[in-house]
Amino acid sequence: MKPDKYRAEINGEKTKIDTNFEEDIEFEILKRAVTESTGFNCQQYKEAHFKRRINVRVRATGSKNYEEYLRVLKRNSKEREHLIKTLTINVSEFFRNPETFEVVEKEVIPLLIKSRSDSLVKSIRIWSAGCATGEEVYSLAILMHKILGKDLNKYRISITGTDIDTLSLEKARQGIYLENVLKSTDSSTKENYFLKQGDRYQISDQLKGMVRFKRHDLISESCTDRFDLIICRNVLIYFKKEIQEQLQLNFYQALNKGGFFVIGKAETLLGTASNRFKPYNSRERVYIKVI
Repeated sequence: MKPDKYRAEINGEKTKIDTNFEEDIEFEILKRAVTESTGFNCQQYKEAHFKRRINVRVRATGSKNYEEYLRVLKRNSKEREHLIKTLTINVSEFFRNPETFEVVEKEVIPLLIKSRSDSLVKSIRIWSAGCATGEEVYSLAILMHKILGKDLNKYRISITGTDIDTLSLEKARQGIYLENVLKSTDSSTKENYFLKQGDRYQISDQLKGMVRFKRHDLISESCTDRFDLIICRNVLIYFKKEIQEQLQLNFYQALNKGGFFVIGKAETLLGTASNRFKPYNSRERVYIKVI
């Protein structure tokens, strides 16, 4: 018999066990299976968000419940790829939130350049965490190229994009985009940094040489590199608050002295992390590392 058909006696009264009991058990088993088969750490995500994303694939595969979907997941490697893509999906475009990029272009990058102007090795290192298909990474590369101009070769520019989704990273490396993700990009930028191929735009080789992409799980993998600017927007909101705070502290550790940290407009610094950064532009969620 199914658990939800049992009746328990509580305080002398017969009460039907929660009909969601079996579903909850199946869901927990599914979460463990997803973690084991894909490496995606389900336990650290907000359950409501995770369940919404899982349900997308349950419906797409015609599964009647989590138990049936688990069977599909185990026998179909392609479904594991679809699931990871659904769990990590991000809405992305070039220069998303133009007002934030304006602060980065007009203030943050010039300050970083100025701070390195007298250095023997003029190095600027940037990390886009949760970069999805690479639009943010290439947007930053465009800004660096525009601002430095002829002085670009005097600097060692390193822009790293990381994500947990290997399919998204492969698309980022290819650097081919549909026009809809370029809606916040002016015509001059399109002409200078893209090669139009039918209805698609190919990133120029000069930008590809400035960036690199690699798989990285923010939760389970530490970062030993040091950066001058870290951008992690609209990623932290999917995690539980204690995880958000720990990740913010991790980003603090990964920043160089005077480094900048940018988060999404719907995100805030939490707990101890809120004391490790000082606001540079609160409206655009731009912060500076406090030593």
